[in-house]
Amino acid sequence: MNYIVLDLEWNQSPTGKADEQEGLPFEIIQIGAVKMNAQFETVSEFDRFVCPQTYKKLHQKIKEILNIDMKMLEAKGKPFQAVARDFLEWCGEDYIFCTWGSCDLPELQRNMRYYHVKHSFPHPFLFYDLQKLYSLCYSDGDSRVTLQHAIEEQGIRQMEEYHMAGNDARYAAKILEKLDMEKVGRYKSVDTCVIPASRKDEIYLNFGEYGKYISRGFNSRDAAASDREVRACRCFICKKTMRRIVKWFSVNPKVYYGLFSCEEHGLIKGRFRIKSTDDGQYYAVRIFKLTDNEGAEKIRQRLKKKH
Repeated sequence: MNYIVLDLEWNQSPTGKADEQEGLPFEIIQIGAVKMNAQFETVSEFDRFVCPQTYKKLHQKIKEILNIDMKMLEAKGKPFQAVARDFLEWCGEDYIFCTWGSCDLPELQRNMRYYHVKHSFPHPFLFYDLQKLYSLCYSDGDSRVTLQHAIEEQGIRQMEEYHMAGNDARYAAKILEKLDMEKVGRYKSVDTCVIPASRKDEIYLNFGEYGKYISRGFNSRDAAASDREVRACRCFICKKTMRRIVKWFSVNPKVYYGLFSCEEHGLIKGRFRIKSTDDGQYYAVRIFKLTDNEGAEKIRQRLKKKH
Protein backbone atom coordinates (compact mmCIF):
# COMPACT_ATOMS: atom_id res chain seq x y z
CA MET A 1 0.00 0.00 0.00
CA ASN A 2 1.15 3.54 -0.80
CA TYR A 3 0.66 6.71 1.20
CA ILE A 4 -0.62 9.74 -0.74
CA VAL A 5 0.37 12.85 1.20
CA LEU A 6 -2.05 15.45 -0.18
CA ASP A 7 -2.28 19.22 0.07
CA LEU A 8 -4.68 21.56 -1.71
CA GLU A 9 -4.90 25.29 -2.22
CA TRP A 10 -8.24 26.86 -3.03
CA ASN A 11 -9.99 30.15 -3.77
CA GLN A 12 -13.44 31.40 -2.75
CA SER A 13 -15.95 34.01 -3.84
CA PRO A 14 -14.02 37.32 -3.92
CA THR A 15 -17.16 39.23 -2.88
CA GLY A 16 -18.15 36.99 0.02
CA LYS A 17 -20.89 34.46 0.74
CA ALA A 18 -23.58 36.47 -1.00
CA ASP A 19 -22.08 35.54 -4.36
CA GLU A 20 -20.92 32.06 -3.38
CA GLN A 21 -21.78 29.37 -5.91
CA GLU A 22 -24.02 26.69 -4.38
CA GLY A 23 -22.14 23.45 -3.93
CA LEU A 24 -18.72 25.06 -4.35
CA PRO A 25 -17.73 27.24 -1.40
CA PHE A 26 -14.06 26.72 -2.26
CA GLU A 27 -12.62 26.16 -5.73
CA ILE A 28 -9.37 24.19 -5.86
CA ILE A 29 -6.56 26.03 -7.63
CA GLN A 30 -3.63 23.72 -6.90
CA ILE A 31 -3.18 20.01 -6.11
CA GLY A 32 0.09 18.86 -4.59
CA ALA A 33 0.89 15.33 -3.44
CA VAL A 34 3.73 12.98 -2.56
CA LYS A 35 3.44 9.22 -3.05
CA MET A 36 5.34 7.18 -0.46
CA ASN A 37 5.75 3.41 -0.38
CA ALA A 38 5.27 1.08 2.59
CA GLN A 39 8.76 2.00 3.83
CA PHE A 40 7.83 5.72 3.72
CA GLU A 41 10.17 6.40 0.84
CA THR A 42 9.10 8.97 -1.75
CA VAL A 43 8.47 7.30 -5.10
CA SER A 44 6.62 10.02 -7.02
CA GLU A 45 5.27 13.57 -6.79
CA PHE A 46 2.25 15.37 -8.27
CA ASP A 47 2.07 19.18 -8.50
CA ARG A 48 -0.46 20.89 -10.76
CA PHE A 49 -2.16 24.26 -10.98
CA VAL A 50 -5.88 24.46 -11.75
CA CYS A 51 -7.30 27.18 -13.97
CA PRO A 52 -10.39 28.63 -12.19
CA GLN A 53 -13.72 28.27 -13.94
CA THR A 54 -16.05 29.63 -11.25
CA TYR A 55 -14.22 32.21 -9.12
CA LYS A 56 -12.04 33.98 -11.68
CA LYS A 57 -10.76 36.61 -9.27
CA LEU A 58 -8.73 35.80 -6.16
CA HIS A 59 -10.26 36.60 -2.79
CA GLN A 60 -8.22 39.22 -0.91
CA LYS A 61 -7.31 36.81 1.90
CA ILE A 62 -6.16 34.23 -0.63
CA LYS A 63 -3.93 36.84 -2.22
CA GLU A 64 -2.39 37.60 1.15
CA ILE A 65 -1.76 33.95 2.08
CA LEU A 66 -0.80 32.26 -1.19
CA ASN A 67 2.15 32.81 -3.47
CA ILE A 68 -0.18 32.53 -6.47
CA ASP A 69 -1.83 35.07 -8.75
CA MET A 70 -4.53 34.73 -11.38
CA LYS A 71 -2.14 35.22 -14.29
CA MET A 72 -0.08 32.25 -13.08
CA LEU A 73 -3.18 30.07 -12.76
CA GLU A 74 -4.45 31.00 -16.23
CA ALA A 75 -1.02 30.44 -17.79
CA LYS A 76 0.00 27.23 -16.02
CA GLY A 77 -3.31 25.73 -14.95
CA LYS A 78 -5.65 23.28 -16.65
CA PRO A 79 -9.38 22.76 -15.96
CA PHE A 80 -10.13 20.95 -12.71
CA GLN A 81 -11.68 18.00 -14.54
CA ALA A 82 -8.43 17.24 -16.36
CA VAL A 83 -6.18 17.77 -13.34
CA ALA A 84 -8.40 15.69 -11.06
CA ARG A 85 -8.54 12.77 -13.50
CA ASP A 86 -4.76 12.87 -13.90
CA PHE A 87 -4.41 12.95 -10.13
CA LEU A 88 -6.65 9.93 -9.58
CA GLU A 89 -4.75 7.98 -12.24
CA TRP A 90 -1.46 8.98 -10.59
CA CYS A 91 -2.71 7.78 -7.18
CA GLY A 92 -3.15 4.25 -8.50
CA GLU A 93 -5.18 1.52 -6.84
CA ASP A 94 -3.84 0.66 -3.39
CA TYR A 95 -3.29 3.76 -1.27
CA ILE A 96 -4.45 5.80 1.72
CA PHE A 97 -4.60 9.58 1.84
CA CYS A 98 -2.58 11.51 4.43
CA THR A 99 -3.44 15.18 5.02
CA TRP A 100 -2.47 17.86 7.52
CA GLY A 101 -5.83 18.34 9.23
CA SER A 102 -9.18 17.17 7.91
CA CYS A 103 -10.21 19.92 5.47
CA ASP A 104 -8.66 18.82 2.18
CA LEU A 105 -10.59 15.64 1.39
CA PRO A 106 -14.09 17.19 1.75
CA GLU A 107 -13.10 20.02 -0.60
CA LEU A 108 -11.62 17.56 -3.09
CA GLN A 109 -14.91 15.65 -3.13
CA ARG A 110 -17.04 18.82 -3.35
CA ASN A 111 -15.03 19.97 -6.36
CA MET A 112 -15.31 16.53 -7.97
CA ARG A 113 -19.07 16.53 -7.40
CA TYR A 114 -19.47 20.05 -8.77
CA TYR A 115 -17.39 19.38 -11.88
CA HIS A 116 -18.79 15.84 -12.38
CA VAL A 117 -15.54 13.96 -11.90
CA LYS A 118 -16.20 10.31 -11.03
CA HIS A 119 -14.17 8.63 -8.31
CA SER A 120 -14.22 5.35 -6.41
CA PHE A 121 -13.25 6.40 -2.89
CA PRO A 122 -14.05 3.64 -0.38
CA HIS A 123 -16.74 3.54 2.29
CA PRO A 124 -15.91 4.19 5.02
CA PHE A 125 -13.43 6.70 3.64
CA LEU A 126 -10.48 6.33 6.02
CA PHE A 127 -7.40 8.54 5.96
CA TYR A 128 -4.52 9.66 8.16
CA ASP A 129 -4.76 13.11 9.72
CA LEU A 130 -1.06 13.81 10.13
CA GLN A 131 -1.73 16.80 12.37
CA LYS A 132 -3.54 14.52 14.84
CA LEU A 133 -0.91 11.78 14.60
CA TYR A 134 1.84 14.33 15.20
CA SER A 135 0.11 15.37 18.42
CA LEU A 136 -0.23 11.73 19.49
CA CYS A 137 3.49 11.18 18.92
CA TYR A 138 4.93 14.44 20.21
CA SER A 139 2.31 16.07 22.44
CA ASP A 140 -0.89 15.28 24.36
CA GLY A 141 -2.97 13.93 21.47
CA ASP A 142 -5.47 16.78 21.75
CA SER A 143 -3.50 19.91 20.88
CA ARG A 144 -2.86 20.84 17.25
CA VAL A 145 0.07 22.74 15.74
CA THR A 146 0.69 24.18 12.31
CA LEU A 147 2.72 22.32 9.72
CA GLN A 148 5.44 24.97 9.94
CA HIS A 149 5.59 24.59 13.74
CA ALA A 150 6.04 20.82 13.37
CA ILE A 151 8.76 21.26 10.73
CA GLU A 152 10.64 23.71 12.96
CA GLU A 153 10.18 21.54 16.04
CA GLN A 154 11.68 18.54 14.20
CA GLY A 155 14.63 20.58 12.96
CA ILE A 156 13.81 19.93 9.29
CA ARG A 157 15.45 22.29 6.81
CA GLN A 158 12.98 24.75 5.30
CA MET A 159 14.07 25.08 1.70
CA GLU A 160 10.68 25.96 0.18
CA GLU A 161 7.99 28.54 0.85
CA TYR A 162 4.80 27.47 2.63
CA HIS A 163 1.26 27.77 1.23
CA MET A 164 2.09 26.18 -2.10
CA ALA A 165 0.42 22.76 -2.42
CA GLY A 166 3.46 20.87 -3.70
CA ASN A 167 5.77 22.39 -1.09
CA ASP A 168 3.38 21.75 1.79
CA ALA A 169 2.84 18.16 0.64
CA ARG A 170 6.60 17.61 0.69
CA TYR A 171 6.85 19.13 4.17
CA ALA A 172 3.98 16.95 5.40
CA ALA A 173 5.70 13.89 3.92
CA LYS A 174 8.81 14.73 5.95
CA ILE A 175 6.65 14.75 9.08
CA LEU A 176 5.15 11.38 8.13
CA GLU A 177 8.69 9.98 8.05
CA LYS A 178 9.13 11.14 11.67
CA LEU A 179 5.97 9.49 13.04
CA ASP A 180 5.99 6.23 14.97
CA MET A 181 3.36 4.49 12.84
CA GLU A 182 3.65 1.29 14.86
CA LYS A 183 2.34 3.36 17.77
CA VAL A 184 -0.25 5.56 16.01
CA GLY A 185 -0.96 3.81 12.72
CA ARG A 186 -4.25 2.37 13.99
CA TYR A 187 -5.69 5.86 14.53
CA LYS A 188 -7.26 6.40 11.14
CA SER A 189 -9.71 9.29 10.69
CA VAL A 190 -13.02 9.04 8.84
CA ASP A 191 -14.02 11.53 6.17
CA THR A 192 -17.76 12.31 6.38
CA CYS A 193 -18.27 14.40 3.26
CA VAL A 194 -20.42 11.40 2.23
CA ILE A 195 -22.26 9.90 5.21
CA PRO A 196 -23.75 6.38 5.47
CA ALA A 197 -26.75 6.02 3.18
CA SER A 198 -28.74 3.65 5.41
CA ARG A 199 -28.74 1.89 8.76
CA LYS A 200 -26.80 -1.07 7.37
CA ASP A 201 -24.06 1.26 6.12
CA GLU A 202 -23.46 2.96 9.48
CA ILE A 203 -19.83 2.94 10.58
CA TYR A 204 -18.42 1.27 13.73
CA LEU A 205 -14.68 1.48 14.38
CA ASN A 206 -12.62 0.23 17.34
CA PHE A 207 -9.28 1.96 17.99
CA GLY A 208 -8.39 0.08 21.15
CA GLU A 209 -9.08 2.53 23.96
CA TYR A 210 -11.95 4.22 22.14
CA GLY A 211 -14.58 3.45 19.53
CA LYS A 212 -16.25 5.64 16.92
CA TYR A 213 -19.73 5.36 15.40
CA ILE A 214 -21.08 7.43 12.48
CA SER A 215 -24.80 7.35 11.82
CA ARG A 216 -26.88 7.62 8.69
CA GLY A 217 -28.58 10.90 7.83
CA PHE A 218 -31.78 12.30 9.36
CA ASN A 219 -34.12 15.09 8.31
CA SER A 220 -33.71 17.08 11.52
CA ARG A 221 -31.25 17.62 14.34
CA ASP A 222 -33.78 16.32 16.88
CA ALA A 223 -34.38 13.14 14.88
CA ALA A 224 -30.65 12.41 14.84
CA ALA A 225 -30.22 13.16 18.56
CA SER A 226 -33.16 10.97 19.59
CA ASP A 227 -32.37 7.97 17.37
CA ARG A 228 -32.15 4.72 19.36
CA GLU A 229 -28.85 3.64 17.78
CA VAL A 230 -27.24 7.03 18.33
CA ARG A 231 -28.25 6.82 22.02
CA ALA A 232 -27.36 3.13 22.39
CA CYS A 233 -24.94 2.24 25.17
CA ARG A 234 -23.23 -0.97 24.06
CA CYS A 235 -19.58 -1.40 24.95
CA PHE A 236 -17.49 -0.73 21.84
CA ILE A 237 -15.20 -3.64 22.76
CA CYS A 238 -17.46 -6.52 23.80
CA LYS A 239 -20.76 -5.16 22.37
CA LYS A 240 -22.62 -5.90 25.60
CA THR A 241 -25.15 -3.42 26.97
CA MET A 242 -23.59 -1.14 29.59
CA ARG A 243 -25.12 0.19 32.79
CA ARG A 244 -26.07 3.86 32.60
CA ILE A 245 -24.38 5.88 35.33
CA VAL A 246 -25.13 9.28 33.81
CA LYS A 247 -27.74 9.21 31.06
CA TRP A 248 -27.13 11.11 27.85
CA PHE A 249 -27.49 14.85 28.43
CA SER A 250 -26.90 17.84 26.18
CA VAL A 251 -24.76 20.89 26.86
CA ASN A 252 -26.04 22.55 23.68
CA PRO A 253 -28.17 21.43 20.70
CA LYS A 254 -25.15 19.79 19.07
CA VAL A 255 -23.23 17.93 21.80
CA TYR A 256 -24.31 15.21 24.26
CA TYR A 257 -22.39 13.41 27.03
CA GLY A 258 -22.95 10.26 29.08
CA LEU A 259 -21.19 7.92 31.50
CA PHE A 260 -21.53 4.14 31.48
CA SER A 261 -20.12 0.99 33.05
CA CYS A 262 -19.29 -2.28 31.31
CA GLU A 263 -19.08 -5.39 33.50
CA GLU A 264 -15.94 -6.50 31.66
CA HIS A 265 -14.24 -3.23 30.68
CA GLY A 266 -15.17 -0.80 33.45
CA LEU A 267 -15.96 2.89 33.15
CA ILE A 268 -16.63 4.25 29.68
CA LYS A 269 -17.47 7.86 28.87
CA GLY A 270 -19.52 8.79 25.84
CA ARG A 271 -19.99 11.81 23.66
CA PHE A 272 -21.91 12.34 20.48
CA ARG A 273 -22.06 15.40 18.28
CA ILE A 274 -24.78 16.21 15.76
CA LYS A 275 -23.40 17.52 12.49
CA SER A 276 -24.96 18.62 9.21
CA THR A 277 -24.22 17.75 5.60
CA ASP A 278 -24.07 19.95 2.51
CA ASP A 279 -27.55 18.79 1.47
CA GLY A 280 -29.24 19.60 4.78
CA GLN A 281 -29.19 16.22 6.50
CA TYR A 282 -28.09 15.64 10.09
CA TYR A 283 -25.95 12.80 11.43
CA ALA A 284 -24.22 11.79 14.65
CA VAL A 285 -20.58 11.07 15.41
CA ARG A 286 -20.34 9.17 18.70
CA ILE A 287 -17.22 8.37 20.69
CA PHE A 288 -17.03 5.83 23.52
CA LYS A 289 -13.76 5.93 25.44
CA LEU A 290 -12.31 3.98 28.36
CA THR A 291 -11.97 6.24 31.38
CA ASP A 292 -11.22 6.24 35.13
CA ASN A 293 -12.74 7.83 38.23
CA GLU A 294 -11.19 11.20 37.38
CA GLY A 295 -12.68 11.12 33.89
CA ALA A 296 -16.04 10.03 35.30
CA GLU A 297 -16.03 12.93 37.74
CA LYS A 298 -15.49 15.38 34.87
CA ILE A 299 -18.68 14.08 33.25
CA ARG A 300 -20.56 14.52 36.53
CA GLN A 301 -19.25 18.06 36.91
CA ARG A 302 -20.28 18.87 33.37
CA LEU A 303 -23.81 17.71 34.21
CA LYS A 304 -23.85 19.87 37.36
CA LYS A 305 -22.82 22.95 35.35
CA LYS A 306 -25.71 22.31 32.99
CA HIS A 307 -28.12 22.64 35.94
